[in-house]
Amino acid sequence: MLALISGTGALPSVVAAHQPTPPIICALDGHKPDGLEVDVWFRLETIGTLLHKLVARGVTEVCFCGAIQRPGFSPLKLDARTMPLVPTLARAVKDGEDAALRAILGLFEKRGMIAKGAHALVPELLPQPGILTRTPVPQDIEAHIKAAEQVSIEQGRADEGQSCVIRDEQVIAREDARGTDAMLRGLCQNDVRPMPTTEGDPFGAAMDFVGDMLDDAADWLSGPVAEARAKPRGGVFFKAPKPGQDRRIDLPTIGPETARAVIQARLDGMVIAAEGVMVLEREKVVRLLDDAGLFLWVR
Repeated sequence: MLALISGTGALPSVVAAHQPTPPIICALDGHKPDGLEVDVWFRLETIGTLLHKLVARGVTEVCFCGAIQRPGFSPLKLDARTMPLVPTLARAVKDGEDAALRAILGLFEKRGMIAKGAHALVPELLPQPGILTRTPVPQDIEAHIKAAEQVSIEQGRADEGQSCVIRDEQVIAREDARGTDAMLRGLCQNDVRPMPTTEGDPFGAAMDFVGDMLDDAADWLSGPVAEARAKPRGGVFFKAPKPGQDRRIDLPTIGPETARAVIQARLDGMVIAAEGVMVLEREKVVRLLDDAGLFLWVR
């Protein structure tokens, strides 16, 4: 028996549709997957009860799929089955998002459930290497890729996002906790960064917010980065897994909305890592990019 530990978006429904037996759909509170009815809702504070329910229902495999925003956590909502797990979760959270995901995955594995990546259950989500569009890649693409791969290494070390935008060999945008779409929107409008949550430490959160804004300003208001960002069009969207990440969870995904955002940002095209980025509705993505004269290279 398979259970999907689902977030938002279309990926969970794609995975569910390709299974010979309907899986159990579990969803984090506030994260309903597109097109699916949720069988079991849960919170981080009740994950112990979720594990108990899945074991009782004979679940032997789990797949984490879909987008999840970092959930809130209230000690007052902890249930009895989750309380013994708190020390494990707390230690992992201190080590960053990737460590927290691995720790949660470990809780399922300790109860005999095998973790399967969405791409393992639906292999066609990973396209074969090559240029998928009519438009070829530009001759100077390797210089852009070199810069993007360095960003990917830095993002992995900092436990940040999985994509960036390169123009004139300069990094003009990096994915952060707001996600890929927000990063791309920021290239075509005066994007306002939202204030972070202030629960627990409002002063510290405000200072972190101001510090991030000043760092961005320092990068964008001077030197070659500013010159590249000031150009009205051009550049390459790059997406790849973070170095060393567990590919059974949080494997990057693009789809039609990503393609539309890249087109709206007036970029030249997209480069994604072969065997490392899933593509939803591939034919539609390619059609959108072809119509706009952009390229898609699975590298």
